[in-house]
Amino acid sequence: MANQGITVHTKIPEQTSVQATVQNDAQEKVNWLIPIALFSCVLLAFFDKISIAALFSDEKFQQALGIDFDPTRLGLLMSAFLFAYGVSSMLLSGIGDRFHPTKMLLFMVSSWCILMILMGFTHHYGTMIFLRVLLGIAEGPLLAISYAIVRRTFPQRMQARATMLWLLGTPLGAALGFPIALYLLQNFGWQSTFFVMAAFTVPVWWLVIIGIRHPNLAKKVAPLGNKALTANIIEAKTQRNILLRNSHFWIICLFNIAFLVYLWGMNGWLPSYLIKGKSIDLSHAGILSSLPFIAMLFGEVIGAWLSDRYDRRALVCFISLLGAIIGLSGVLFLTETYSIIMMMAFSMFMWGAGAPNIFALLAKATQKQVSALAGGIFNGLGNLAGAAAPLLMGMLIAFTGNMDNGLLFIVIIGLVGSFLLLPLLKKY
Repeated sequence: MANQGITVHTKIPEQTSVQATVQNDAQEKVNWLIPIALFSCVLLAFFDKISIAALFSDEKFQQALGIDFDPTRLGLLMSAFLFAYGVSSMLLSGIGDRFHPTKMLLFMVSSWCILMILMGFTHHYGTMIFLRVLLGIAEGPLLAISYAIVRRTFPQRMQARATMLWLLGTPLGAALGFPIALYLLQNFGWQSTFFVMAAFTVPVWWLVIIGIRHPNLAKKVAPLGNKALTANIIEAKTQRNILLRNSHFWIICLFNIAFLVYLWGMNGWLPSYLIKGKSIDLSHAGILSSLPFIAMLFGEVIGAWLSDRYDRRALVCFISLLGAIIGLSGVLFLTETYSIIMMMAFSMFMWGAGAPNIFALLAKATQKQVSALAGGIFNGLGNLAGAAAPLLMGMLIAFTGNMDNGLLFIVIIGLVGSFLLLPLLKKY
């Protein structure tokens, strides 16, 4: 009788374990709809970010806003968005922890749709700036909410792949956004670019409803007791002080500023530079302007593989930005169309090689206990400084009357940023 009892009690856990494994495996297969839906959100958000840059060289758009070709005011259309985006990403990202993240995504996507429609009807520069600021605020929490959703719905061993999947929306958004916007501009007018972007929100909205479902998203974190809360506050202050005294952390933050100045400067002025600076015909610029961003995508994949294989995060980041700057410098001296595009593609390929490694470098140089604080400072400073790039480039172009000086600004900032990383090459 005793042996029978033992037999019964040993089989039940085994059966339960097998059932749990089967359920987990089934759940993991279903979970891939989540990063696919998040990918669509990131792709759409990047369309909205950069579509305005395709209009910078359009005379009808300039006349509608009453500004003509004023590089400073045109650059401000991008910088105003990026500044609001940076502030929002730092201050509002926590809403994904307080409210149901799926509902927040649906609200955000809906607001993007409304704002893009309003922009399409706008014929006043000040109103356009105001709407761009609102769009920046509405898109700011997207990456943090996406990260929170993946973390709550995927096991740790699968989170990197899930995160990489939705992050691909960034380079693909740039690669597809420019030619789509330029095609619409050429064939249907500047207002169509906003209305089509608004229409894109409809399938994305449904993908969020269908794809982002998981019981963990409805769970709330239980509140801590007073003693545990006090201990956590003291520990957090200690770790924060260690972080703020970490010189390597601030070097990486400065490097990231230079890294994002390149990104947002190129996103803001690349189509106009090809058209006005290098006299490339508008009908070809849409396709050609996407090639560098496709090269960036391949750079991200190869850079991530090399860095994971050899674990030399700082070295990969250094070579990445320096190579991007060398390629951009070459563009300044070229005149033949395809040579310009190939050199631009090389430059952005090199930049892409460093993109997946910056957060990995940050993780190696900072304590795990302050990863959120470090990431917030790092990302916020980078985006706020990067927000100034399109505006400063526009001011340089307006003051000198030469489009090349806008790229020269990126070259100088990139050189300074890459050499700042030299003290960290051996350690990280």
